[in-house]
Amino acid sequence: MPAAGLAPAPEAPARLRVGVIGAGRVGSVLGAALAAAGHDVVAAAGLSAATRERAARLLPGVPLRPADEVVADSDLVVLAVPDDTLPGLVTGLAETGRWRRGQLVFHTSGAHGLAVLEPAERAGVLPLALHPAMTFSGGPEDAQRLSASPFGVTSRPEHRAVAEMLVLEMGGEPFWVAEADRRLYHAALVTGANHLVTLVAEAADLLRTAGVDAPARVLGPLLTAALDNGLRRGDRGLTGPVSRGDVGTVRDHLETLAERAPESVDAYVALARRTTERALAAGRLRRQEADPLLDLLDGSAEEAAR
Repeated sequence: MPAAGLAPAPEAPARLRVGVIGAGRVGSVLGAALAAAGHDVVAAAGLSAATRERAARLLPGVPLRPADEVVADSDLVVLAVPDDTLPGLVTGLAETGRWRRGQLVFHTSGAHGLAVLEPAERAGVLPLALHPAMTFSGGPEDAQRLSASPFGVTSRPEHRAVAEMLVLEMGGEPFWVAEADRRLYHAALVTGANHLVTLVAEAADLLRTAGVDAPARVLGPLLTAALDNGLRRGDRGLTGPVSRGDVGTVRDHLETLAERAPESVDAYVALARRTTERALAAGRLRRQEADPLLDLLDGSAEEAAR
């Protein structure tokens, strides 16, 4: 089946027997991409009704089985489970004795590197951390999103070629993340993607409170341009009252938010303070312009804390 922007490969030899543990939004898409690359997805594991529906759609004919049986029948095991679930899962599977020497395993967690796979590695398994730097919603567009998606790759040096080949086969583009940098890498992506969704939703709510019926129509062009500026120009793409040192406007914002959307004050203060600091460091603001802003924001934070 088409996946990750790749054409099906019905005549390609199945090089690896693949098992997917956590056949949810990420696991099912990656399993489908590996199948399209010619591998044989032999089993999957998942408990929820949504997982079963997704697996049936993206991995047709692949049986859902207990996790330890998936490991036993696979040459390559894909672990696509939540970050906090992963350590216990790997340890529990090691205790079943199902891992075997020469197997490949990769997890899709951005927060973890290779250390979490140590119980499997002690059994002779080759550990890989392959994190698609992409958001998956569970919809049919996910397969297309995987095409050319960057993957944060962490592996032993001797396994790097294998890791990168798997990413390329899934239609992604590998880039290297050192083991020691894995948490910082993931924090960066969360700041950019997850917090961006929160910011967009927050802005939309404030516009509704201001009487705007279709916030998306107002925000769409503005946020698209702002994102483009930020990606291309970094701090030099900053606009707005902070970048101009407009203390009066920021004060008005804080007073209005305190009156009409008090739950938004803390976020506004934190972001405006960080924006001021970055604008100062980038030379967009002079010290005599930044200090009044920081004093205002610090005073607002202290007042909110009382």
